[in-house]
Amino acid sequence: MIRRHRVAFLASAAALTLSIVARAAQPPATAPPDLDAFVARAMSTFEVPGLSLALVKDGRVLVAKGYGVRRLGRPAPVDARTLFGIASNTKAFTATALGLLVEAGRVQWDAPVIDYLPWFQMSDPYVTREMTVRDLLVHRSGLGLGAGDLLWWPPSTYNRREIARRLRSLPLKTSFRSAYAYDNVLYLVAGEVIEAVSGESWEDFVQSRILAKAGMTSSNVRHSAAAAGGNVATPHARVDGRVRPIAPFDSDNTNPAGGINSCADDMARWLNVQLAQGALPDGSRLFSEATARQLTAMVTPIGIGEPRPELKDIQPSFNGYGLGFGLRDYRGHKLVTHTGGLPGYVSRVAMIPDLRLGVAILTNQEAGEAFDSVANHVLDFYLGAPPRDWIAALKALEDSERSGAAAADRKTAGDRDVRSGPSLPLPRYAGTYRDAWYGDVTIRQSNGALTIQFDHTPALSGTLEHWQHDAFVARWTDRELRADAFITFALQPDGSIESARMRAVSPETDFSFDFQDLLLRPVPRADPRH
Repeated sequence: MIRRHRVAFLASAAALTLSIVARAAQPPATAPPDLDAFVARAMSTFEVPGLSLALVKDGRVLVAKGYGVRRLGRPAPVDARTLFGIASNTKAFTATALGLLVEAGRVQWDAPVIDYLPWFQMSDPYVTREMTVRDLLVHRSGLGLGAGDLLWWPPSTYNRREIARRLRSLPLKTSFRSAYAYDNVLYLVAGEVIEAVSGESWEDFVQSRILAKAGMTSSNVRHSAAAAGGNVATPHARVDGRVRPIAPFDSDNTNPAGGINSCADDMARWLNVQLAQGALPDGSRLFSEATARQLTAMVTPIGIGEPRPELKDIQPSFNGYGLGFGLRDYRGHKLVTHTGGLPGYVSRVAMIPDLRLGVAILTNQEAGEAFDSVANHVLDFYLGAPPRDWIAALKALEDSERSGAAAADRKTAGDRDVRSGPSLPLPRYAGTYRDAWYGDVTIRQSNGALTIQFDHTPALSGTLEHWQHDAFVARWTDRELRADAFITFALQPDGSIESARMRAVSPETDFSFDFQDLLLRPVPRADPRH
């Protein structure tokens, strides 16, 4: 008995000594000394006009500042309160809002969605019955990647309720809860649950119950606010090979999935409240420790593929999704993270809870390599990892991916049969085509050319250029979309058109242009005799 106690005492003493040594070996709670220079080089390398950075450690805000300019060609600088669209980093706020309703006894994580939205339907009756509130947040519904996003991206005439109702016609790609596939539309349904239960819109609930209480006084909850002027970063993107300002995404249909605009000051507050498991600086709580555990517990596992050589030394040993957060390990520590992407805005949140360390990077250019290089540089500093030039590594990765995309485009062009012609006279392709979940697409013929218009999406308007055989390319008039798409017609034996399918021309097209999920069938013309 005495011997066992002595062994236990020695083990405890050794563990205590190791803990003290480990803490002593950690860098002090100061920002990396080369941080400003590193950020500037990352911005230059990846052509980012403006960047907003929040860094917190042990409950302290070490950095909350802006870099660069709000808009290319203009002098107005990015500062700590300049707003950027945080896009899908909004999802954690929606999950937190549901957590508050769970705490109040108004919602249960594992109750069926139809308990709160009796009208809700998926295409499979079993999935409709079994889908829970938790399922709305964790990307395992059976929908494909980005499925249904064309209902709101680019901005459509459908409202949030109409988008949610159209899910009943959207086919599933996998069985329920069997596979991870990132979606946005079910976060819109989560917003509808919040409204149905609380009696407040998602916007009002999140603004008053989360942003205001967390002290995020500069932030707002609407995509459309990015176009309102003031201290707002202008979105930029590479269009036709050149980085330039583009129009902000201004539809509020999908606010619960990506509508928040925020800044360095406010994101620092958000990081600290998450790392404090819901505790606020004044001793009160935004949410409970139980909710904090729910948000950052893995629900949906995500497969780990073979890493690119540039990323091999940080390959995770686990990877998955919780409630509005991605979860994996980084150099042996649990990492709570998410990214966000909108036209002209991309962002990253990364937290290591056991170090009480968090970083948020918001940018006004579509260069994920910029935010990843800064995040990895910061995390490595506090973990005492060997120095690594993340800018050079991720630049090599970017160059490789662009080269691969260009090669794919060349192959597509090289495989084209330029001598072929369409099977039918052009007027025979004209008409109204209907997809069960999206609705109508109209093709017209005028002056020897075809045009295409998605009836509920004003921006999806353009010309159809013959590609080969019965395939055409939709060249959208708005070149900022960067989403030209093939449309291929299938014919019946009698030469009439049976259906049309679409897919993006370039592998670099954003996955939210889910053209491949459309099955367009001709709508019979009305008989002029009636």
